Amino acid sequence: MKKYLTLILVFTMFTSCGSQEIVSTSNVNTQDQSNSNLKPKLVVGIVVDQMRYDYLTRFESKFGEGGFKRMMREGFNCKNNHFNYVPTYTGPGHASVYTGTTPKYHGIISNNWYDKDLKTSVYCAQDDNVSSVGTEGNAGKMSPHRMLTISFADENRLFTQMRGKTIGIAIKDRGAILPAGHTANAAYWFHGMDEGMWITSTFYREDLPEWVKTFNASRSVDSYFKVWDTFMPIESYTESGNDLNDFERGFTGKSTATFPYDLASLKSENGGYDILKTTAYGNSMTLDFALAALKGEALGQDNDTDVLAVSFSSTDYVGHNFGVNSKEVEDTYIRLDRDLETLFNTLDDYVGKGEYTVFLTADHGAVNVPAYLESVNIPAGYLDYNDRKEQFTKFLLDTYGTLDIVENVSNNQVFLNKAKLKELGLDLHEVEQAFVDEQISYKNIAKVYTATTMNSTNFTTGIEALLQNGFNQKRSGDVIVVDDIAHIAYSRKGSTHGSGLNYDTHVPLLFFGAGIKHGETFEKTVIPDIAPTISALLGISFPNGATGQPLGFVID
Repeated sequence: MKKYLTLILVFTMFTSCGSQEIVSTSNVNTQDQSNSNLKPKLVVGIVVDQMRYDYLTRFESKFGEGGFKRMMREGFNCKNNHFNYVPTYTGPGHASVYTGTTPKYHGIISNNWYDKDLKTSVYCAQDDNVSSVGTEGNAGKMSPHRMLTISFADENRLFTQMRGKTIGIAIKDRGAILPAGHTANAAYWFHGMDEGMWITSTFYREDLPEWVKTFNASRSVDSYFKVWDTFMPIESYTESGNDLNDFERGFTGKSTATFPYDLASLKSENGGYDILKTTAYGNSMTLDFALAALKGEALGQDNDTDVLAVSFSSTDYVGHNFGVNSKEVEDTYIRLDRDLETLFNTLDDYVGKGEYTVFLTADHGAVNVPAYLESVNIPAGYLDYNDRKEQFTKFLLDTYGTLDIVENVSNNQVFLNKAKLKELGLDLHEVEQAFVDEQISYKNIAKVYTATTMNSTNFTTGIEALLQNGFNQKRSGDVIVVDDIAHIAYSRKGSTHGSGLNYDTHVPLLFFGAGIKHGETFEKTVIPDIAPTISALLGISFPNGATGQPLGFVID
């Protein structure tokens, strides 16, 4: 009897534990199923052009509570986020964020590159087969046709049978077009000069919608021809260098690159409306238009997820003009933070809290002005391309007796004339290697690689892996050059980007809103992870060329 009772007890305990486990698993599955059905009504993708990661931490004390800090407080902060390819330029950056892959596959290998078939330089968004809409000039002859893969916005359009809308917006055409993808309802960009209009192309539509016509007719952009002074007292801007220094270009017509800037009086000598691009107000103009698009297109107002891709381009123009350490850059980010707060508050009211998802990242970072780095004894400098050209020309003539075996030199790449090599009986691989052996001896060249190496060796770490991820076999050159750290081909005033070094690759990645956990990580993430993460959140297919991985720890 005792033995029998013991068996009953054991059986009861076993079935009790088993039933608890089943209930627990059932609850998890139910919760997962519930979450999977709660898709955001709107995904807002924000790319801040030329935003280094350390701007988040450096300027944090000057930010309000509703912009960057809200994203970090309520959302998820990936603190070790990097580009995993070079070159780090605007076109490749925007394409990589939204396609989930690198130039190796999406084909946007630079902003401009030498086309080996057309035998000329092409622009990443240029399309002579379409017409401008909203201007009589050629500024609208643009489309994403050179991007070989699709974006997560394209996948969302396919998933929703084209009911989910996609709108791309940026001052720069490439910043609006490449994120929006091939199936977008529209992409809009700012045409400055003497017009100051938001335009598009016939790739998307034959005429501007009424809300865009109304916005342009309002001439709200004219309100930004005012004095650009610091948002806070300038003496409080202790996170940047002296306002008066030798490392900033400024504007024509003003003797010093110092606050304040009277934009109304400076516009005639600085491209008319184009001067606004190079101020903090360019981001505010972009916000104004994005909010008009939100309501004009009724985004996030039904159960089919819409995508609003917004790129804030003026941070890049300001960085190029004034440099990483300038008061102007600090003020631009302080003002952008307030613009983000306005955007999020509007989304709360119009779409609804918990009904939208936002991610924020950058298309590249930037190097500190090398002249400034030199002044504080940090190795840096400037590249002399004329000297390189003279040395290389002499090498070609001495070795081959002709310059014609080189078809083009651009983007730190050498393109060989294959027909001429064949005519002269020269072996392609031997010529490639001869170029490597020659150029590695030149001043301020750190590394040189051949296309053969990129095609035959699988690199997983270091600059070699980044080069390989940026190398497109059909579009890239035959020899690739890597410059010394913090050495740029640029003026001694202002700054630029493009390398595979941390100052160019380390950029923010913030998620917040519907379906996003609260947290942070130092685990390394890479730019191509963004599109698969959003795709996973939406329950749609990954973009067709995606090589990144969904960040499961971000999704709730």
